[in-house]
Amino acid sequence: MTFNIETERLILRELRLSDLEGMFELDSDPEVHKYLGNKPVKTRKESQKILERVINQYEERGIGRWAIINKDTQEFMGWSGLKLNIEYTMNGFAEFYDVGYRIIKRFWGQGYATESGKAAVDYAFKVLKLPELYGITEMGNEASHNVLLKIGLKYVEDFYYEEEKLKLRWYKIENK
Repeated sequence: MTFNIETERLILRELRLSDLEGMFELDSDPEVHKYLGNKPVKTRKESQKILERVINQYEERGIGRWAIINKDTQEFMGWSGLKLNIEYTMNGFAEFYDVGYRIIKRFWGQGYATESGKAAVDYAFKVLKLPELYGITEMGNEASHNVLLKIGLKYVEDFYYEEEKLKLRWYKIENK
């Protein structure tokens, strides 16, 4: 799958095995994983498996998270985009599309999650013609809560995700 969306400051493209160093920087940081069950990766091999899983999703599901690339510097900044979740049941849903993002800490607080998230919602509704899209954050993650609201999702409810022992928040936006 070749994929490319440009926003004002970003290029959103398919994740590649060449993104390994950036993925490792992202997912080995305990602060990035603070609201993700705090399970950072410890090796590049783990990051490579994550990349391979997403690349597989492109082929099997036609969609997966995208690399966030800074237009000016060409730096890998994290990932954003859509995922068709079929691996696990979440808040009573066994199959749903969600919007998500994960950004390397040195790029936090600069609006990149919001910018890439808006592009993902736009793609979900204008290109994929999805009827709705969901978002999930861990309770206490106010930054992600605010991003989801800024990109148009509405808070629905809190729930407990037994598998990971996490208290989460559920969000939704409908294609109108």
